Order: sequence, then C-alpha cells, then structure tokens
Amino acid sequence: KDSSAIAPLIQSLSKRHMVTLEGAAPDYIAEIGAELDEKLINLQNILLAIYNLRELTPRSKDHIISYGERLLAPILGAALRQRGLATTVLDGCEAGILTTPQHGESTALPESDERIQRRVGVLLKKEIPVIMGFMGCTREGVLTTLGRSGSDYSASIIGAGIDADEIWIWTDVDGIMTCDPRIINDARVMPSLSYLEVMELSYFGAKVMHPRSIEPAMRKNILVRVKNTFNPAHPGTMIIRNGQRHNRVVKALTYIDKVAAININGAQMIGRPGVAKAIFSILADHEVNVMMISQGSSEANISLIVDEPHLTPAVTALSSLMKQGIVREVSHNHDVCAVAVVGAGMAGAPGTGGRIFTALGKAGVNVMMISQGSSEANISFVVSQDDGPRACRVLHDEFRLSEECDE
Repeated sequence: KDSSAIAPLIQSLSKRHMVTLEGAAPDYIAEIGAELDEKLINLQNILLAIYNLRELTPRSKDHIISYGERLLAPILGAALRQRGLATTVLDGCEAGILTTPQHGESTALPESDERIQRRVGVLLKKEIPVIMGFMGCTREGVLTTLGRSGSDYSASIIGAGIDADEIWIWTDVDGIMTCDPRIINDARVMPSLSYLEVMELSYFGAKVMHPRSIEPAMRKNILVRVKNTFNPAHPGTMIIRNGQRHNRVVKALTYIDKVAAININGAQMIGRPGVAKAIFSILADHEVNVMMISQGSSEANISLIVDEPHLTPAVTALSSLMKQGIVREVSHNHDVCAVAVVGAGMAGAPGTGGRIFTALGKAGVNVMMISQGSSEANISFVVSQDDGPRACRVLHDEFRLSEECDE
C-alpha cells in the first residue's frame, strides 16, 4: 500500500545480515558485504517495480522469497572459508535442480540427477558446495520455488543426485516422535522408521518432514537421519527402506485438527457408474485436496475429510452435483479431527483394528469415519474435536508407545 516501507525493510535486512557476517566471517566483511549490498539493491528494485505496477505474479513472488537463501548462503560459505575450508556457493539452478514450471510448489524432474552429479559431484572432490535450498529452475532457466518443506526436499534431491551415503535433515526437535508431545507428554523419539511409515505420518499431520522430501531418498535407497540442530549429540531418527524389525505393530500416532467432514448421500448413487468420478473431478476442478475417503458398501454414502480452508469451495462444488441430480444431499461438520495409527507391522497382523476400536469404545470415544489403504500401514479415523486428544492418549497407552521395548 505504501512504497515508503520498502527502504526501511531493506535497511533492516542489511543490518541483520551484516551483524551475522561480522560474527561468522570477519575476514570477509568487505567481499561478502558488497555482494549482499548488490543483492539487496536488486531486491529493492523488484519490490518498487511490483508496487508501481500494482501486480505480483507467481513468478515475481518466487523470485522475492528466494532472497532468504540468496542472502544467507554467501555468509555460510564465508564462515566455512574463515575456518580454512574451500567452498563454492550455488543456487538451486546452478546446482542442477530442474523443476516443473509451477511457481510456489514446483517438483524436481528426473533429469536433475544427472545435472546434479555433473555439477555438484565434481565439486565434492575438491571443496564443499554450499547450496541454496528451496529453489530450482525450469528448462528455460526460470527460477521456481519448491513450496512447503522445500529446503528438506532440496537436500533429498541433492543427496539422491550425488548418490549420498546418508541425508541428514536438521530440525528443532530430537527426531520423529510417537505422537505430538503437546498431546502426549511421555511421547518418545523413535530410533528407526521405514520410508512408508514416515510418509504416512507426514501426510497425516506430523510436521517433521513432508512426504515428498522422502521420495528422492527412497528412490535411491539412501538412509535419512532426522537430527536436532540444538541437540546434535542426540542420535535422532533413522529412516530406511524397511525400518528395524520389531514385534511392535504400531509405531506412532498423528493427530490432525482444523479439518472438516463432508458427507455425500443419495439413493440415486447406488449402482450408478461415474458418480465417484463426478465427485472427485469437480473437487479437483476447484483445487480441493481430499485427505481421507470412506464409502459404505451400499454405495449410498461417500464421506470425505478436507482441511478447513477447502471446505467452502468443496461444498460449493458439490452443490452443483445436487442440481444435476447426481447426489441428493451434501452436509458437513466442522467439529471433527482425524487420527492416524501408523506402523508397517500392521500389515498382515490380525486383530490390530480390533484392538484400536475396542480400546476407543471402552474409553467412550465415538468413531465417526474409518479409512484404511491397501498398504495396511495406516488406519485412520475421525472423531469429534473434543475426543481427539483422548483418542491419542488411549491408543498411545494401548500400544505402549512410551516404552522402548518391543510390545
């Protein structure tokens, strides 16, 4: 709204980064300081241009948010040089990360591996590459950003590209825990998980890693470690293809709030081909992400879970199917949460589902919806918002997840 705010912002960024540079690499203040000044002038010009045009395109937004990495990477490179280590600073494109053209949420392309090996692999023989995460570029050289957990995703892409022995993901916690410690105060760090278990946990709300951050490592069968920046001596969590074999069938729980349930009903849905296609096609057209699906055997009801921001567009989209006579009724409920029970050991283990729902029933927790995939590594269910933490507590105790020994 006011271009006068731009100059103070640039001055604040300059001061903050110069203080960091002075502490980390005092011998390189002049060299890196000049580089930072040039980058900040460029950023200021971009912001002024956007203000004058009154237009912020996805491409421009990607360029702006990449400056966090662009400003910090030279300081890190200088800090390593201050300690006698040879370094080269590269942005994601220079490192070889080639992406799809979706700004704000791009995906690495398969040919990134060869490019990374050619550019980064060669450098490893003589110096330490300092690579700006969170970004890559299209085949045309246009900068893109990788979206949520983009820096972790970058690390996994680079690790796969150079055929790393291990990929270390640094976070602010000791590793991946058996449940959110804000809900379960005796939750513990899991020493080992499989790729599949981590992807299930991440998809259903665990914040430590995004599912796609695992995919490049999984493709190359590379061990991933989740470590704590503030407690580096802690061993963290090791993620490998099959995990360590335990008698324990359930490894962890995850809890997702701020979701909504949508129920789609209609006798006319029974035996009618194409109903599911119509439902999910129109939701996709409205960019609604469906987190969970459950359908009764009568085919007269389909239940969905979406995150709260997607509820209004989802209901609007599905209402058009009512007008077409494809469905009779669309209802929704805000007062719900989803709980996922995860463990690769559940596959082929009789009675796990029975234990879950018996324990919940004894505790007076009403289950409103159930969903399970063919991998059998995850059983998800929906309960009222009030029952969510209690459901986690009951199941954490039922499967003795606070104990390190095999169940």
